[in-house]
Amino acid sequence: QVQLVESGGGLVQAGGSLRLSCATSGRPISTYGMGWFRQAPGKEREFVAVLSRSGGSTYYADSVKGRFTISRDNAKNTVYLQMNSLKPEETAVYHCATDPTRVGASPLRWSYDYWGQGTQVTVSS
Repeated sequence: QVQLVESGGGLVQAGGSLRLSCATSGRPISTYGMGWFRQAPGKEREFVAVLSRSGGSTYYADSVKGRFTISRDNAKNTVYLQMNSLKPEETAVYHCATDPTRVGASPLRWSYDYWGQGTQVTVSS
């Protein structure tokens, strides 16, 4: 059983930064891809970023390219999402999830099997 616990969310002004963490347990983090998704009230959960199983590839939603960075620490079994220049419209609950597919770099939420409960990010204008 894989468990994911997100942290690092909070209230930040527009233009500010936050770093989210996702601590995993149950399997080594290097055995699957890791993705971040977000869900705003009344909206569908959307893809933000993914780090491939190998750790060699990253993919981002167009809306966050150049501002967000996904990374992982294998020794800590933790994946991070550094978010810079945040915008009010990025207020949402941010979730991490595991992608067990061969490459492990999918932007599709149905590719993911385990999800964390999420951490709230609120960006004030």
